Amino acid sequence: MAKYIISGIILIILAVGGGYYLQNKNAIASAPVPVIEQPQPFVASTSTYASSSYSIVYPNEFIKNENYVNDAFGPKKLIHGVQFTISESMATGTNLAMSDTGVSVEQLPRAQKCSGDIYLKENVKAQTVNENGVEYSLATTTREVGGAVVEEMVYTLTASKPCTALRYRITLLDLGPAATSTREYDRTALLKEFDSIRFSLKLAQ
Repeated sequence: MAKYIISGIILIILAVGGGYYLQNKNAIASAPVPVIEQPQPFVASTSTYASSSYSIVYPNEFIKNENYVNDAFGPKKLIHGVQFTISESMATGTNLAMSDTGVSVEQLPRAQKCSGDIYLKENVKAQTVNENGVEYSLATTTREVGGAVVEEMVYTLTASKPCTALRYRITLLDLGPAATSTREYDRTALLKEFDSIRFSLKLAQ
């Protein structure tokens, strides 16, 4: 008789233990699996400007001027194009002239020789450079204008028709000795931004 009682107790224990195991197993199975969100890469906000002969990408923070005209050669030899000047955040606290620092795309449809020096009034010599599989004629100049220092780098696409150039213009203002809070601008970061704009240029086929 005791044997049967012991057997019954064992069966009860097994039944209770089995029920408890199944209950916990179902609870574990039904528990929501936590989703680990992967960090998304930062994507800079940009816009595209397009004309009948080219397209170019620029940061949204830059200011676009579709009425840009370079009048360095006088009113009878205007060079038309589009300009993208730097953002306020890049100029604030530095001696960079926000409205006169940026990248412009310019064209000379009647140019016989597409080289960088024809875009600069100064007597400079252009040199050939190759970057990202593109051949450029590069001409540079630095001059003082009304107390400011103006640096220009003109990258002309030698094979382009019409002759197309990208002009980097960096204007540094003379704020005087009282401007103690002015810091040195980040030239490396600035040229990196300008280069990214230049490399995005696509000529129409």
